Amino acid sequence: MTMLDPHLVLGAYSVGVFPMADARDADDVYWVEPRRRAILPLDGFHLSRSLRRRIAADRFRVTADADFQAVLRLCAESATDRPETWISTAIERVFLDLHARGYAHSVECWDGDRLVGGLYGLALGRAFFGESMVSRATDASKVALAWLIARLRVGGFTLLDCQFQTSHLASLGAVEIDRDDYVALLGTALSTGASSSAGPSFPKSAAGAADFGALERLVDVSASVSAPLSGKDIVQLLVQTS
Repeated sequence: MTMLDPHLVLGAYSVGVFPMADARDADDVYWVEPRRRAILPLDGFHLSRSLRRRIAADRFRVTADADFQAVLRLCAESATDRPETWISTAIERVFLDLHARGYAHSVECWDGDRLVGGLYGLALGRAFFGESMVSRATDASKVALAWLIARLRVGGFTLLDCQFQTSHLASLGAVEIDRDDYVALLGTALSTGASSSAGPSFPKSAAGAADFGALERLVDVSASVSAPLSGKDIVQLLVQTS
């Protein structure tokens, strides 16, 4: 069984490469660097009227990093439209380690106490690498993505990597770019706050680094809004910054 080293994984992401597996119980992983890369410009998120209403109505309770492992495992579950997963147990283990180190993050959507959707990914410098998102209730993954976009904007991120383009992501504003263009965007996103020492290590406290937790500390989004934020506040934030 492959044992992924967290520093190796961080180094791979920093140059535009990421691990995948053929199945949940696969013994090995392979490294992927797409020729065409999907990104979602943070000012290009498509907030439809129906999604705006669903977010504003607080249909789901949305949290961040409340249950990273549960989101990852929900993403890895077999589904009718996805009988196999690329999230092997080796990838799960290394991402749990990266979460404990403060690099990997999740957004959760809850219906009462039941997890019904969410997403997870990796944050380095001012880049967020979206790994997977899942929905077990209508629009749960879209709501999670909207909250993520708001979080990344507030936190000073400049790049949201979606890896591969899909029709679902395209409907939300994702676009495909050439590998060279992606590498240039990635370099800019990592140029501030990333350590140049061997390892690699990317200190979260470095000057200019993005802050995934900034949304929790956001106060006075408008004259009358203060934390904790509701769905209406998220909608307002997305509209104001689009």
